[in-house]
Amino acid sequence: MEDEGILSKVQDLTDVELALLLCLVANQHCIVETIDEAVDRLEDEIQLIASNVFGLSVAVVQCSRDTTLEDFSSDILISDQTTTHDDPNSKKNRKNSLYRHEMSSTREESRLPNVIIASNLSLAVHQVQIQALELLRTGRIFTHTAVYSVPKPFLLVLLDVASGTPLVKHLNDHVFLSHYHDPEDGFANIEEGSEWIEDDRASLSSVVHKSVARNHINNPLIDLENIELLSYRSRSTKVSVEVKRYLHDIITFLRRHHAVASGITPLASKHFELLARSLAPVHGLDFVTPSLVQLAARKVYRHRIVIVEPEDERSMQYGSDLAAVRALLESLTPDRVIEEVLESIEVPL
Repeated sequence: MEDEGILSKVQDLTDVELALLLCLVANQHCIVETIDEAVDRLEDEIQLIASNVFGLSVAVVQCSRDTTLEDFSSDILISDQTTTHDDPNSKKNRKNSLYRHEMSSTREESRLPNVIIASNLSLAVHQVQIQALELLRTGRIFTHTAVYSVPKPFLLVLLDVASGTPLVKHLNDHVFLSHYHDPEDGFANIEEGSEWIEDDRASLSSVVHKSVARNHINNPLIDLENIELLSYRSRSTKVSVEVKRYLHDIITFLRRHHAVASGITPLASKHFELLARSLAPVHGLDFVTPSLVQLAARKVYRHRIVIVEPEDERSMQYGSDLAAVRALLESLTPDRVIEEVLESIEVPL
């Protein structure tokens, strides 16, 4: 009965909500892309999803070429107000008359939120992107005054323009999945009339600090118990020998595709199987199907595959015409390469 309740909630999720849920289930991170004109609205939508759907704290940092290490490390923090109460019977307090009248104080404490939305991180300098990578790898970030550890759960959402500037290679490889949101699919949470989003936006010439500790709603649609249960189910998901072979065939065919220069890394292969396993309980299954493997391939490899330069295409070693090779590669995108591979491999029954 508990699984049925979760499944009924999952069925009502939008595409972006489902992408974020899969990352939370797998304890991984994602890229969300859209057209340039819709980035601001998608940013607001993801903030609402984090706060209202999952009940998580959220911070937003907008990056540019002027973003510094200090900007990034400070602006991903949020502040919580805490009240401390002093013991009136302590020796120190008895001596200080101030404590006779004011026995409590309020102070702000900084921490990392559950969800960080990094907008246009690909535009930031190499050092800032490496700092984001270290945050993912170590779960910590250093400032001049303290060391902050990520909470559980933790999700970094890299919001960017489709076909924009690529991320640093190693950071890109550490991202679990990528998803393109078509503005025509709408922004469900914004359209429901949420009022906390600020319409005014500051200049993008530097990092814009929009990091605030939003109050968690009492009853999020999908709470931490739901996420933990789905995560447990994914770890116990069964993968048959035939499906495992199918998964490995896809990896091999992608690696050997004439248009692929790089991107089929060992970490990508690990994420490929992990996403396939994570998709199963979301669909009410305790085993991985070929269709789930195909869906996982489309999400895991689309941001990783690098299309080869015409001069380096394999057939050029055997005397192919450069102009013909260039014309062939012009029509190929990572998405198209994935589809070609999926169409060329026999699907297990």
